[in-house]
Amino acid sequence: MSKKIRSLVHGKSVLVALLGLFVLFPLVSVAQETGPVTDLPMPRFVSLKSNEINMRRGPGLQYPIDWVYRRKHLPVEVVAEFENWRKIKDWEGETGWVYHSLLSGRRTVRVMTETTALKEKADNGSETVAWLERGVLGLIESCSGTWCLVNVQGHKGYLSSPGLYGRYKDEEIE
Repeated sequence: MSKKIRSLVHGKSVLVALLGLFVLFPLVSVAQETGPVTDLPMPRFVSLKSNEINMRRGPGLQYPIDWVYRRKHLPVEVVAEFENWRKIKDWEGETGWVYHSLLSGRRTVRVMTETTALKEKADNGSETVAWLERGVLGLIESCSGTWCLVNVQGHKGYLSSPGLYGRYKDEEIE
C-alpha cells in the first residue's frame, strides 16, 4: 500500500468518508423511482378501465395472451413501462403486459380477507355500515394512516388497510 493511500485510511479522512456515507444512503433509499415513459412513480397502483382486458406475455400485440381480466376497476400494480405498454402485477402476483389506455389512474381496493367491516367512521369502534366479502371492490375517495374512505356499490365508509390490495402501507391518498 502506498503512503498516499495509507494516509487516507487514518485520521479525519476516514471520519469524513463515513459521515458522507451515512448522509448519502438515506437519500438514496428515500428517492422514488419513476417510470422511463410517464415519469410517474414506480411501482404504482392503477385500476383496469374496462370489463375485458388482455394481459400479454410481452409488450406488444405479437405476444400471446396469458390472462383475460373480466372485471372493471380491479386494482393492479404497474411495475414497468415500455413505450405504450405497462407491465402489471395483480393481487395473486401474476405479471404481464397491458396496453396503457386500458388502465385508469382511478384508485381502487380489493378486499383480501374472508370478511371485513365497512365502518361509518375511521375507528374500529364505529358503527358497521356493511360487511364485505373477499373480492369486493371499492373506489378509494381518500386514505390517511391505516384507513381509507371508500365507495362500495353506493355504500360509503371506512376500511382499515390491512387486508386490502390496491394501496401501499400508510400511503396518503387525497
